[in-house]
Amino acid sequence: MQNIFEFTDRIIHSDCLTALPQLPGGSVDLVLTDPPYLVGYRDRSGRTVAGDDNDSWLLPAFSELHRVLKSGSVCVSFYGWNAVDKFFAAWRSAGFSILGHLVWVKRYCSNTGVLAYCHEQAYLLGKGRVKRPPQPIADVLDWQYTGNPLHPTQKPVRSLKPVIEAFSQRGGIVLDPFCGSGSSLLAAKILRRRYIGVELDRAHCETARRRLGK
Repeated sequence: MQNIFEFTDRIIHSDCLTALPQLPGGSVDLVLTDPPYLVGYRDRSGRTVAGDDNDSWLLPAFSELHRVLKSGSVCVSFYGWNAVDKFFAAWRSAGFSILGHLVWVKRYCSNTGVLAYCHEQAYLLGKGRVKRPPQPIADVLDWQYTGNPLHPTQKPVRSLKPVIEAFSQRGGIVLDPFCGSGSSLLAAKILRRRYIGVELDRAHCETARRRLGK
């Protein structure tokens, strides 16, 4: 097994089911990730997300994330609300406990169906006994609109910063195994954390590397 620092401050072009087993167990301080939502997503310009058409990767990926995460640490995972049963089953089977729910409120609607969708959401998952932070963040946060120029489900860097600040320390390692265009990793870098990104799509991987290289 390689040393964790051989992987830090890198973005790996790979399937996470290939990359994650190479990481040492109990070596990561925080997982912050936006995996495929299992909804067959397609944006207005026709862009899709790899792995969004099946859930075969779901339990194996989160089992590996539980293994590499330090005991007492957390995983923050976005998810698709209409596939929440599949996410819950995988998270619990992987060994995570459900600690809370985070909601980011948008000042616009990203889609309209029976409801107008004006928020993003993620679950806070714990490994082992997670201590209460000195200053817990609110479970409702603001969403900064940036559009999706770099990725069909791009997340705003500023909106991810409070989570990283709350659940990791300077110099800690933040892992995103579905890093897309690298927003979570850029937020970690700005906050003086080390980062590890994994991305299956070569074009998105190169985008993330360019962002992190600036």
